[in-house]
Amino acid sequence: MTGELVTERHGAVLIARLNRPDARNALNAALIDAIGRAVTGAENDPRIRAIVLTAAGDRIFCSGMDLREFASGGGASGSSEGMAGFDRLLRGELTVPVVGAANGTAVGGGLELLLGCDVIVAAETARFGLPEVKRGLYPAGGGTAIGTRIPLAVALEMTMTGEPIEAARAYEVGLINAVVPPEQVLDAALGLAESIAGNAPLGLAAVKELVRLGVTDPARAAQGNKELQRSVFSSEDAREGAAAFMEKRKPVWKGR
Repeated sequence: MTGELVTERHGAVLIARLNRPDARNALNAALIDAIGRAVTGAENDPRIRAIVLTAAGDRIFCSGMDLREFASGGGASGSSEGMAGFDRLLRGELTVPVVGAANGTAVGGGLELLLGCDVIVAAETARFGLPEVKRGLYPAGGGTAIGTRIPLAVALEMTMTGEPIEAARAYEVGLINAVVPPEQVLDAALGLAESIAGNAPLGLAAVKELVRLGVTDPARAAQGNKELQRSVFSSEDAREGAAAFMEKRKPVWKGR
């Protein structure tokens, strides 16, 4: 896939790169559609076990909504498949793990895009913010749920002042998982994604769903745990994991 989004395979990892550097990688309808299609395709491809989401350039990961398109009345619309996939990414509902590789600053919809990722590696020069209140808007693409990842006081400060925070503080409050020099962001994110991708697909999907639900809906998490425990613990992969441990070899996962 080329154009607004560039993708490449790296073993079991799909790297998806926002590719609008001249527009600060702003989210227009075409890019949103391309992201949604790419993550849906990855989720349905058993050869892909993790996604790394990054961007072109070395200063801006994503500046959020394309305000030029928005002001002209062009809204962020696309194919139903693309929009559905993009929305599921923002809500953290993809079954495939997603690693954010913030090569630069992420604000507005750009930060919301990262909030949909499971873990985030960021450049030490990056900044993170939700400035929508400064534009007469509010972060309706998932930004108001930032309090599920960071302390409430910090979430309210970021959303109500609209002011960004530096990468160091973002790490301190738990918004991101690692801070590295800009030139190391992709390699660090890829290494993390490969480590994740080496684990059992059914177990990964289960922990991703249950850990997120444990924060937002503990009752559903408890019920989901009962259901997933039955299916995951009786799977071929569960038997393979035990056998590989006993035989001192790497497991061969089948995702079933």
